[in-house]
This record gives sequence, structure tokens and C-alpha cells, in this order.
Amino acid sequence: MTSLAVIFLFFNVVALLALPARWAPLPLLAGACYVTLGQSVDIGPFHFSVIRVLIFTGILRVLFRHERPVGGLIGVDKLMLLWGGWMLCVSVFHAAPVDALIFRMGIAYNALGTYFLIRIFCRDTQDVMHLVKITALFLAPIAIEMMYEQFTGKNLFSIFGKVDSAVIVRSGRFRAQGPFLHPILAGTIAAACIPLMIGIWNTHRFAAKVGVIACLMMVFASASSGPLVGVFFGLLALAAWRWRHRTSHMRIFAVIVYCLLALVMSKPPYFILARLDLTGSSTGWYRAELIRSTIAHFNEWWFSGTDYTRHWMATGVTNNPDHTDITSQYILNGVHGGVFLMLIFVFILWGAFSYVGKLSKRQENVDESQARFAWALGASLFAHAASCISVAYFDQSFLFLYMTLAAISSLYASTVLSGSGARESEISEPLLHGVG
Repeated sequence: MTSLAVIFLFFNVVALLALPARWAPLPLLAGACYVTLGQSVDIGPFHFSVIRVLIFTGILRVLFRHERPVGGLIGVDKLMLLWGGWMLCVSVFHAAPVDALIFRMGIAYNALGTYFLIRIFCRDTQDVMHLVKITALFLAPIAIEMMYEQFTGKNLFSIFGKVDSAVIVRSGRFRAQGPFLHPILAGTIAAACIPLMIGIWNTHRFAAKVGVIACLMMVFASASSGPLVGVFFGLLALAAWRWRHRTSHMRIFAVIVYCLLALVMSKPPYFILARLDLTGSSTGWYRAELIRSTIAHFNEWWFSGTDYTRHWMATGVTNNPDHTDITSQYILNGVHGGVFLMLIFVFILWGAFSYVGKLSKRQENVDESQARFAWALGASLFAHAASCISVAYFDQSFLFLYMTLAAISSLYASTVLSGSGARESEISEPLLHGVG
């Protein structure tokens, strides 16, 4: 770890321990935004990047201060714990159980640590809005740096290692990535954050404007089709506010459309991905073919995942001779823990969308601006959910996905449950009834 990274980490550790809960997410965001995964501390077989050290610090903080998530453990919280538990349990079914356990411990640690720390630090609507405001301001310097990459072809974050100084070039255009491990990931988190920025437009207009501009700059600089599609889905979900009382009809309509496409298309409807090329250099065909190949090899991974996927596709990844490039968060869950882990992840998303529906309906009668903000959180999650079809969050970008999930859960626990006096035994209701 460089001296600059040590100084950065020291100040953020102190800040995380000393700041009030409302400001405590700031060091976590800083660790995800301004330092690459190249800065780390290795203790035996365990690899602690800056963001992992900050998560550990946050865990110590909540233990010493006896801080707890608002509303206690609710439905999505329990699903997250089930997801992490199954992730670890399936390790025994792999060829090298100890290595598999250590690897899966890292994944579960990242996800659960981020999720529950944000759940604890954000205790009401104002805290969640404050979190979005901080995110907007933190993304601005990254956007400026990524535009610098676009014009110079040099990545300034290379001083921290793990990312090259020379920017990736495709079809004659630089693809900026900032501190992230791939341009698509940088653009994807920016695309998913745009609805959040619009959500605070009426309450924190300056931060919202900065955030929207920063996110659009990051999407542009990434020069990738995936983030542009993410922007589309995020804005589409925001526009659906007008028809928020017909979400059940929307789901039925989506299923009908998919079935009709299956009847008229020569290939499965998910091969529409192969036709999405907004930058002239898209690899949508690979993503569609990966879905087909995953289904074809279902017997290899359905129970507990698999240690070998190289034969699924004609190409692989240079850093792992056993695997092809798994460019889908859903498929990645299947590879790590089988179909059960994949389904738990889907139910986590479903539960969070259900919370958004109940939040919007409840707050609409009290404060429409807060109801719109809750809907904006859902729109952001929808952008993440859509992007997960073609993107795997394999670097510090995971923080933005689980931060959004945690913000929705905290908002639901503090508004709907607290406001209605619901008991913990009633918290699974939204997971059963959905949005409509």
C-alpha cells in the first residue's frame, strides 16, 4: 500500500469512527470512489482492500456504539443473511472447499457489510437524501477525471495500481474507467445514480444538478452501450410514476410481450441484447450467448455452482484459466451458489421493489415529494436490476448496488413499519404481495 493510500485510509478510518451516523457513509463512499482495489493489505489468505478495511472499521463502530438498523431485522435483511449463509454453505461442495470458502467469504463480507452498515447509518428519509447528496458530490471529481481520460488516454488512478495508465481503446475511442476495473462498471453505477439525483431535485437542487451532470459525463466517458441502456431503464422507471397504480398490469404486460417475442423470433427473446449497439462496439451478442450457454449447462451448476465454466463460451478471461467471462450478476450468483443463490438474489430485488411500492402509496397521502423520492430509489434499483443482466459487479461498484438496497429498506422500516406500528412478525408481508 502506498504512503498516499495509507494517509487516505487513516483519515477515513478516523472519520468513520468519529462522525455521527448521518455522515458515517462518507468514508465508505470515499473508499469506493477514490482508491482502486490495487491498494490492499494481505493477512494470510485474506485480502483486505481499502473498502474492506473501512467495512471492518464500520463493524467495530456499530459494535462499540451498540447501533442497530431502524425497525430491527426486516424481510430483505433476512433474505440478505440467507443469501450470505447459502453462499458460504455451498463451499463444501466444491473441489477445494477451503479455497472456495475464503473466496465466498470475501463476496459475502463485501455485500453484507455494505448493506447493513448503510441500513444502520440511514435512519429516516432525511438521512437517505443526505446519502444521495454525498454521492452526487463524490461522483463529480470522478467524472472530471474520466473526461480527462477521454481527452488524454491516461488514467490518473493508475498511481494506486490495479488499473492501467493507458486507457482502453475500442473503435478508435477511449473508454474511461476511473478507479473501477472496467469502463462498463464506471458507466453503469453512474447510470443507476441518475434517478437518485433527480429524486433530490426539489430538496437539494445544487447537489442534484452536480450529480446529474457528473453521471452523464461518466456515462459518456465510459463509451459503452450498457450504461446508455441503464440510463434508458432508469428514466423509463422514473416516467412510470404517472402509472404507479398499475404496476401489476405492467408486469403482466411485460410477460405477454416476452411470450409474443418468443413466438415471432427465431432465437430466444433475450437475444435482443445482441442487437443493442449504441456505441458501434457493443458485445451484446456475447451476453445473449452466455445466457443460452448457462441454460444449456444447467446440470453443471444448478445445485451449488461450479468451479469451471471455460467451456461455456469460445473465449475466457486472462486472469482465470477455469472460467469464461461471466458478464451477468444473476449468472454469477448461479456460478457461485447454484440456482438457489440466484433465486435469493432475485427475491431480494423483488422485496425491495415491493417496499418502494408500499412507500410510494403510503407517502403519497402525506408528502408527494417524499413519495417521488421513494419512487426514484426504486428507479435506481430498476436500472441496477436491468444492468445485472449484462454486468457483473466484480469491483468496488458493488457498494452502489447494496447501498441502494439498504437505503430502500431503511426508508421502508422507518416510514411504513414505524408509522403503522407493525410487528417484526409482519415484516414479510411485502415480499408476498408485491407492488401492485
